[in-house]
Amino acid sequence: MEHVTEGSWESLPVPLHPQVLGALRELGFPYMTPVQSATIPLFMRNKDVAAEAVTGSGKTLAFVIPILEILLRREEKLKKSQVGAIIITPTRELAIQIDEVLSHFTKHFPEFSQILWIGGRNPGEDVGRFKQQGGNIIVATPGRLEDMFRRKAEGLDLASCVRSLDVLVLDEADRLLDMGFEASINTILEFLPKQRRTGLFSATQTQEVENLVRAGLRNPVRVSVKEKGVAASSAQKTPSRLENYYMVCKADEKFNQLVHFLRNHKQEKHLVFFSTCACVEYYGKALEVLVKGVKIMCIHGKMKYKRNKIFMEFRKLQSGILVCTDVMARGIDIPEVNWVLQYDPPSNASAFVHRCGRTARIGHGGSALVFLLPMEESYINFLAINQKCPLQEMKLQRNTVDLLPKLKSMALADRAVFEKGMKAFVSYVQAYAKHECNLIFRLKDLDFASLARGFALLRMPKMPELRGKQFPDFVPVDVNTDTIPFKDKIREKQRQKLLEQQRREKTENEGRRKFIKNKAWSKQKAKKEKKKKMNEKRKREEGSDIEDEDMEELLNDTRLLKKLKKGKITEEEFEKGLLTTGKRTIKTVDLGISDLEDDC
Repeated sequence: MEHVTEGSWESLPVPLHPQVLGALRELGFPYMTPVQSATIPLFMRNKDVAAEAVTGSGKTLAFVIPILEILLRREEKLKKSQVGAIIITPTRELAIQIDEVLSHFTKHFPEFSQILWIGGRNPGEDVGRFKQQGGNIIVATPGRLEDMFRRKAEGLDLASCVRSLDVLVLDEADRLLDMGFEASINTILEFLPKQRRTGLFSATQTQEVENLVRAGLRNPVRVSVKEKGVAASSAQKTPSRLENYYMVCKADEKFNQLVHFLRNHKQEKHLVFFSTCACVEYYGKALEVLVKGVKIMCIHGKMKYKRNKIFMEFRKLQSGILVCTDVMARGIDIPEVNWVLQYDPPSNASAFVHRCGRTARIGHGGSALVFLLPMEESYINFLAINQKCPLQEMKLQRNTVDLLPKLKSMALADRAVFEKGMKAFVSYVQAYAKHECNLIFRLKDLDFASLARGFALLRMPKMPELRGKQFPDFVPVDVNTDTIPFKDKIREKQRQKLLEQQRREKTENEGRRKFIKNKAWSKQKAKKEKKKKMNEKRKREEGSDIEDEDMEELLNDTRLLKKLKKGKITEEEFEKGLLTTGKRTIKTVDLGISDLEDDC
């Protein structure tokens, strides 16, 4: 392994604690990376830091070490319930990873307790654990940390515990904001003391991150670490040891190319990225059947309790395939990943860089491959310009086996596979329509027939995006898909029970008068009454021969009559008043006094 170094830890201008140096030796890090040598001295001199560095550059140690050093230098030692540092990160996988790195250091310092607060766990148990063992250093995801500030009724007054806070770290800050955590971050910041050190770490700087820097940091020192040998103007965002490839193939060839590639690289460790959770579920199941002799695991954002276990298990594997969504794209450090395969390009260009960054980390080599449709080839130039990420072409692999018929037979044999395929197709199309780079990824240019063949669909699903379209190039399977059973007998029994219930309801409802579909009877009645009132109003307006101006003059005449009755004017003055009322002069003369009295 070739190290990207900036000198030994002993060369830092601010000396590190001997036990911190010992922990670094145990971890096998004798030298610093550029981002570590730049940020650690600043942090330890009580500066706020906003650091931008390429993914895989060692940002975690760049804030873990200063946190420990700052807490060790405190004049008043922390009590069990006092919080000295908080590290906030966007995903639970990244939080677990940071907690693991931190534990390598805190085991040398029994005076410090650390606690992990993430989703997928019982919050009541988190409260109990904090009360029992404390938490001088908290590693948390934003949602769970915000929730903990509201647990005062359960005996956890976290707002009081954080008054002793010295350091706040926001890791993968741009991702925190992308995932919609801005409101949670702002709520958390309100509870924290202003006199603190804040570190903001990110692989990319966005306008939202810049706004957060202004709001949460006081006179920050900005650190931007580039790859060695890369000109400042080009600012390459991917590791220099990363070999980046692309392959152009049709939608109905892509899956065969992926399987062929994985079969030829069984002894290596791969991450395979898909655009949606449904695609992970479907293709993950397919790969388990079609790629034998290798461990295949799936992980996505909708998994609640299994994610942590799967993540930890895959990290320990020497070789294997992890099928995943972008939940694994940021900050995750999985040892010795050989290939990052992007079956679907990500929804935004910055995510492409982060996906690739799961390999070639801290001096290691690694490769990445993205599969593109022919209509998407201009994405290569876009990445080279927008993300400073050059790619080289990989030619189509020869002698690939057509596995789509096998995938169709799996769907015919098990309704679970059939339904997963339909959901995956629908979710893919919907995600494609929301792609940020919609000048390249244009839904109207998508070959739906070829795409459906690539998903090995038995028939086209009913969805708004396909309404009114014809697909002569797609031949549906000649079978009633309602008759496809679940392989799981319990699920099939439940399905048959539901179908029987629907048949009974249909029989009972035959012959009954049908109201307008999807509208409640009460709404229909209200609509009829409203229409009736509108018609009556229109008739009244049409039947009236007195215009607004005439009505105004008639009121004037009525006022004159009242004055006459009260003796305020004479009959001669009254008649004179009637004759001087503009447009109604002739009409008022014809009315006469007796008529006006009746009107009143």
